[in-house]
Amino acid sequence: MPQFIRKKSRKSFPVKVCTLDAELEFSLEWRATGRDLFDLVCRTIGLRETWYFGLQYEDAKGFISWLKLDKKVQDQVVSQQTITPFMFLAKFYPEDVADELVQEVTQHLFFLQVKQAILSMDIYCPPEASVLLASYAVQAKYEDYDETTYKPGMLASEDLLPQRVIDQYQMTPEMWEDRIKIWYADHKGMSRDEAEMEYLKIAQDLEMYGVNYFPITNKKNTDLWLGVTALGLNMYSKDNKLTPKANFPWSEIRHVSFDEKKFVIKPVDKSASNCVFFSKKVRMNKLILDLCIGNHDLFMRRRKPDTMEVQQMKTQAKEEKSRRQIERNKLAREKQLREAAEREKTALEQRLLQYQEEIRLANEALRRSEETAELLAEKSRVAEEEAMLLSQKASEAEQELARMRLTAMKTEEEKINLEKKTREAEQLTARLVDESERRAFEANRLKDELLKARLAEKEAKEKLLEFLSRNTYISTSMNSLYNSAAPTLSATDLTSYELTPDTDMMQLSLEIEKERVDYLEKSKHLQNQLRDLKSEIEVLKIGEKQCELDLLHDEQVRLGETKYSTLRKVRSGSTKARVAFFEDL
Repeated sequence: MPQFIRKKSRKSFPVKVCTLDAELEFSLEWRATGRDLFDLVCRTIGLRETWYFGLQYEDAKGFISWLKLDKKVQDQVVSQQTITPFMFLAKFYPEDVADELVQEVTQHLFFLQVKQAILSMDIYCPPEASVLLASYAVQAKYEDYDETTYKPGMLASEDLLPQRVIDQYQMTPEMWEDRIKIWYADHKGMSRDEAEMEYLKIAQDLEMYGVNYFPITNKKNTDLWLGVTALGLNMYSKDNKLTPKANFPWSEIRHVSFDEKKFVIKPVDKSASNCVFFSKKVRMNKLILDLCIGNHDLFMRRRKPDTMEVQQMKTQAKEEKSRRQIERNKLAREKQLREAAEREKTALEQRLLQYQEEIRLANEALRRSEETAELLAEKSRVAEEEAMLLSQKASEAEQELARMRLTAMKTEEEKINLEKKTREAEQLTARLVDESERRAFEANRLKDELLKARLAEKEAKEKLLEFLSRNTYISTSMNSLYNSAAPTLSATDLTSYELTPDTDMMQLSLEIEKERVDYLEKSKHLQNQLRDLKSEIEVLKIGEKQCELDLLHDEQVRLGETKYSTLRKVRSGSTKARVAFFEDL
């Protein structure tokens, strides 16, 4: 192994810490301990629930290790890289995330780590549960589903499902997206921290959640898995990491120790023999012991009254939750006002368009009425001129008739001719009189129509004036509505919308009391949805693509077994019997 010589003149060295959602770089003094670096990271990200976390790194041999807090960083880490890299990860898991995780930053770090473990398939998750978890992850990232802004394909490009799930079904990314979107739309109104907590509540029921696995052998040299958890130690067969064969809760363990590769668990029951197993590396036993000590300390801590620090954090978290709830209620009210204003604005705009169309039609009708009136006036003028001409011709005919009568007496022949012409003149006169009367009647009729047309023109103009007055009223109403409905951040608005603290706290208390019942009802609803989705996609499953864990999980479901019922079953019986069973595996 190459040796690295540190220069004495070097007073500081750089380190890089990744927290899954950020990269932090620090410059440490060469005497800095692991505690110094750990506290620096916690202060930087504002974390107070520090007992769950640790700094992980890869040593010179490629072995994953946790930084010891009581030793110097430089004495533990030997790296050829310019900047020493660390991962800030959860080292220990809570028994119940909803009861134990207080800070929002703590919940967020656990969410990121568990999500990564599920997507990388370090934690087995059945397909239907993967879709549900993906919907909560989308809600945490994008907040409420909005049909107007949602674009098809937006989720298909996200890393939301384990590759194992995608490979074992004949489904396109768009088909998976449609199923995730259905549940995503159901989470409307849920904040980021609430969505992340719902994700963790579901994830903690997965069999491999919170389990650190180590390959071991028993006295018969049978290959097994040791699982270190928040509740105790689990023993698994080599081909099944889901269902433990034996379990030793922390309350039944008196002492744990190792000697080289041999690891010994001493039960509280003195009549039971020690549980002995072997690991392949001494360093693995050191890590197992470290995890056992840390998980046991937290196990005992949970069963004692909360420390002052935890009580303070819970009080602050409750107050912060109340404040956020008040703020969300206020934002919801403002959103409702904005939506109502938008709806009213849209309605007014539609009415304005309708009135504008009516005005256009009225103007068109007025124009046609004016053209008709002009045409009728012209016809009336022509008829009057024709009537006057006919009247003049009738007068001339009468004068001609009188002259003819004066000369009629001259001769009989002339008289006969005169009588004949007289009859013809009388007939012509009668026709002219009739035509004159008809023209006069037509002129009167045209005058009446002209009068009616002018009355219609007057009515159209009055209606146009009425529409224009309405339009002015609508514009004024819209301006008034915009001024009254648009929310602002002035001190007056904040005061007018703010609820009194006592009322809000009472409201929050009632919501918390109902939370348990609502959650149970929601869980029942989710279980039904999960069954429906499983039945829906079952026909698209590719049987040969299923892995061993899928088959084991399906068998557990068929038998009606869950993570917790399995633990109760393997924990039954005396410690002595369980030790004997483990040795006979």
